[in-house]
Amino acid sequence: MAIKACVTAQKKSQAVFLSLIENMKKNYELYLLSLPMFIYILVFHYGPMYGVQIAFKDFIAVKGINGSPWVGFEHFVRFFKSYHFWTLLKNTLGISIYSLAVGFPCPIILALMLNEVRHKYFKKTIQMVTYAPHFISVVVLVGIMTAFLSPNTGIVNQLIKKLGMEPIAFLEKPEWFKTLYVFSEVWQRAGWNSIIYMAALTNIDIQLHEAAIVDGSNKLQRIWYIDIPGIMPTTVILLILNMGNIMSVGFEKVFLMQNSLNMRSSEVISTYVYKVGLMGGEFSFSSAVGLFNSVINFMLVITVNRIARRVGETTLW
Repeated sequence: MAIKACVTAQKKSQAVFLSLIENMKKNYELYLLSLPMFIYILVFHYGPMYGVQIAFKDFIAVKGINGSPWVGFEHFVRFFKSYHFWTLLKNTLGISIYSLAVGFPCPIILALMLNEVRHKYFKKTIQMVTYAPHFISVVVLVGIMTAFLSPNTGIVNQLIKKLGMEPIAFLEKPEWFKTLYVFSEVWQRAGWNSIIYMAALTNIDIQLHEAAIVDGSNKLQRIWYIDIPGIMPTTVILLILNMGNIMSVGFEKVFLMQNSLNMRSSEVISTYVYKVGLMGGEFSFSSAVGLFNSVINFMLVITVNRIARRVGETTLW
């Protein structure tokens, strides 16, 4: 019985392989077109995974990766026992969850609002204004924030003074760091991220809206019962992908906004890896911290995808 099952499985695998070969011969132009991207991913994303093993070694540069001695989970244990661990985890999760809670719904709301605008030129103007911040570099964005929020010359504090209150050193106070990071991210990304929801809204059958209008539905009812269910599959997929990056707070922006006064709230795993790994020369330890970060992200993707599969029909795989 077992031999028969093995033979059947082998025949099925051969049939799948032959089918794939036939498909590649038939559509070889498409495969050739995707070949450069495949090579890029293979070389720059999968190739470096060979170096992940230094997280389990005491890496010595002159000996190389293969010559360095194995130490097992020593670097992981050291990280978990360090007094930095809970602070880094709290700050990373705090910023990520805050960003997800505020930043994820904003593009959806913006897309729904733009979808209801009927004046062509007004709609294009709003789109241009909301898309433009996406093309501002992070360095320039942080420079704008520094200028606007300066306690002495910043326009925000000038308005606060006009109201008779004391100026606030926003970038120097730990309690303001997460809010500034999240809302500046929303301002920069919401317009651009709304494009995919706008595309999903255009695929909704217009006859559904016409039938709802005949039945006496108002705009809010049509948005709630037609537009939102129509973009829900796209929303679920993007939510799963966002959950997979919940431990990956952007290094560049956090690092640029960091200073000695807000370090209590701004030190996250990515900046810690940079300081310990590149500046401190502890490559094995920083690799272990980065690997821990990646494993948590991977587990979150799997978990959220399973939840989405049980709740609804839309999943990433």
